[in-house]
Amino acid sequence: MSDKFFFKGRRTPKPAYGESGYNTKRATKPGTEISPLNLTVQTEDRKAEVATMVAEHKLFANITVDADKAENIVELTGLLNKPKTVTFDAKPNRNDVCTCGSGKKYKKCCGA
Repeated sequence: MSDKFFFKGRRTPKPAYGESGYNTKRATKPGTEISPLNLTVQTEDRKAEVATMVAEHKLFANITVDADKAENIVELTGLLNKPKTVTFDAKPNRNDVCTCGSGKKYKKCCGA
């Protein structure tokens, strides 16, 4: 609503274009060159295994070997094990032929 209906005086300026529109400060995707994954492993053999997993999925990571710290590849497993979208088959309409093969309408056979 405009300010001119409520009081007399100076109107408030409209916000600048930069405050609305495209989001220029969005988060970068992890695992890219700009934002590589930070992974910690305990042995050189494990580093080679993790490096092959990273290369296989075309990701970028900084892998450090530190025997004193616990292994931390949570970022990598989070990217590789994304949840899948669940889809359901469409329920047949009432007057369609039943899917069980009886030849009857769905409403008279399995839909009752």
